[in-house]
Amino acid sequence: MKKTPGLQSVLRVVFYYFLFSISWTILSNNVLALLTPDPHRMSVFHTYTGWAYVIASSLLIYFTIQRELRLRADADAKLRESEEKYRTLIETDNDAVFIIDAETGIILDANKKADDLLGLPHEKIIGMHQKLIHPEEDAEKCMKILKDSLLNDGVAAADICVFHRSGKKIPVEVSVTVVERGGKRIIQSFFRDITKRKQAEDLAKERLQRLTALHAIDMIISSSLDIRVTLSEFLDLVIAQLRVDAADVLLLNPHTQTLEFAANRGFRSDDIQRSRLRMGEGIAGLAALEHRSINIPDLLDPASGFRRVPLFEREGFIAYAAVPLMAKGHITGVLEVFHRSPLVLDTEWLNFLEALAAQAAIAIDNATLFNGLQRSAIELTVAYDATLEGWARALDLRNRATERHTERVAEMTMRLARTMGISEQELVNIRRGALLHDIGKIAIPDSILLKPGPLSDEEWALMYKHPQDAFDMLQPIAYLRPALDIPYAHHEKWDGTGYPRSLKGEQIPLAARIFAVADVWDAMTDELRPYRKAMSKEEIREHIRSLAGSHLDPKVVDAFLKIEW
Repeated sequence: MKKTPGLQSVLRVVFYYFLFSISWTILSNNVLALLTPDPHRMSVFHTYTGWAYVIASSLLIYFTIQRELRLRADADAKLRESEEKYRTLIETDNDAVFIIDAETGIILDANKKADDLLGLPHEKIIGMHQKLIHPEEDAEKCMKILKDSLLNDGVAAADICVFHRSGKKIPVEVSVTVVERGGKRIIQSFFRDITKRKQAEDLAKERLQRLTALHAIDMIISSSLDIRVTLSEFLDLVIAQLRVDAADVLLLNPHTQTLEFAANRGFRSDDIQRSRLRMGEGIAGLAALEHRSINIPDLLDPASGFRRVPLFEREGFIAYAAVPLMAKGHITGVLEVFHRSPLVLDTEWLNFLEALAAQAAIAIDNATLFNGLQRSAIELTVAYDATLEGWARALDLRNRATERHTERVAEMTMRLARTMGISEQELVNIRRGALLHDIGKIAIPDSILLKPGPLSDEEWALMYKHPQDAFDMLQPIAYLRPALDIPYAHHEKWDGTGYPRSLKGEQIPLAARIFAVADVWDAMTDELRPYRKAMSKEEIREHIRSLAGSHLDPKVVDAFLKIEW
């Protein structure tokens, strides 16, 4: 048990008096015994020494008490000075400070910052239990912090919340220390308002989420050029990131200059799909015409200018925003967002909405450009193929005996090639090669090409040159270079006796070997050839079978004979 300062002073006075009394008694008796042996004189001296004792002890007690009072006054002055310094430190601290009884949890004192933090008068805070200043979900956490501080060397820290008088929760960073004052354990709790820090953290998280969303849109744009898929995934992100109830995209029809529905998310009905606005008509049309964002906080206001009244009547929309979709300085459409309750449209939100719209515009422009290029490529391919067919028809028209020969042999070659498992990409070049197989005959005069009788050696020499002429004509054309195998090698023979290069066996391109079989069949079934009468199909089959291994590739012949022609 600890002694109080007052009791200590009393004990010291008693001790000094007791020590003085014993010392006086011993000394006075010894001195008197030495001074006189006379009992009468001894009695007189005892009387004098008694009075001297009373005076000396009184002086001793007086000066001792004076000393103790002086020491006590000095101690009290130092204590007051220490308390004043402590109070000054607490009051000037930038944090809210609560002094709490370690045993009861009652708030014993608090500084002005604490009053401001809670929004309560100082006298109301004093005497409150510390649990009452926290939300219910944080009260137990705070108790744990206090217990930890009592167990772990008197120090603990954490993030919790406190209640303001208005009912608002304020996030605070709390640090706790345990000290002893006046023989009593108290807890010093320092509460730092971290509202701004939390807001900055939340803002940073939100910005990170928005950057992630923009990156996701980039990935959508790069992974798909299907505008319907892109817009559907884009609108999902818009609703999630902007925290709105619905969104849609209206695309500009450049021919009619109208905004037409393209995609939507979050609508309860399909009314939005009937949207069709002229440039400058309604809010969306005005946003597109003037190239600016327009925000309507209250669609129910007649002055809002929103034309599609049935839409918000059925859907219950309150807030609305329209952002033009701009790509390379040109309007491509409008992004609309709707919400069924008021929206706080701050600068961050609006900037992000416009960033999303910019991404959507890029996606639409890319898809439009791709579709245009794809359409142009298809049209160009069709035009090329039509040109090739025209060339082949022109060659056939030179000689009535071979009329429609090119068309027939091309179809047979394609059918046989598919049967042999040739890929679709290779089939394209095989067809083009089949159409152009006799393109080199352009260089052969009609007198030779249409001659009814046998050709002379000189005439055959010119005829043998037409594969080389075909190669020379087509090789400079990059588009037709992959189709050269048939025009250049369709007169080569399996045994190496063909022309123009005397290729043998598999040295001959497969496309040319396939074509050669189809060409033999068509030539032998054509009744218009002047130098040969048409044969029956069975005779032709036997003839083709006889050419396997000499003129024709045996494997191709086998595949050909399995087909019903």
